[in-house]
Amino acid sequence: MAPHHLPFYLAPGSGTDTLMVVMGLFLIGTLLWVGTLYWKLHSLPERMAHKSQKLQFEFVAVLGLISLFTHMHIFWIAGLLLALIDIPDFGTPLRSIADSVEKIADATPGEAGEPADPQAAAETPVTPKEKEHSHV
Repeated sequence: MAPHHLPFYLAPGSGTDTLMVVMGLFLIGTLLWVGTLYWKLHSLPERMAHKSQKLQFEFVAVLGLISLFTHMHIFWIAGLLLALIDIPDFGTPLRSIADSVEKIADATPGEAGEPADPQAAAETPVTPKEKEHSHV
């Protein structure tokens, strides 16, 4: 009783539904594409902070993980803003100061006007004016 010429979108009674198979493959492909786009967008702050300092990158990565697991988008926004800001490098100047102080501390006695012998320093006479200002 069915007409002999059926439209392509209607499945024949004994065969497979070609349109449903095509749409299923299209749906799977679209889901994979949207998922990849989501993961790329989600990792954007981490990829931006990868070029910066290690500590900044770790903060951004932790904010991204917190955002991922809690579904609170404010952490992702905070990570993005932190990735965009260049944090000044305080470590290098402080390390240089520490190295310089260490070199000064390792200097041999007598170089900077100090007496070479610690006992000689204890035996040096103290003037009365120095006694007045002394707290000992």
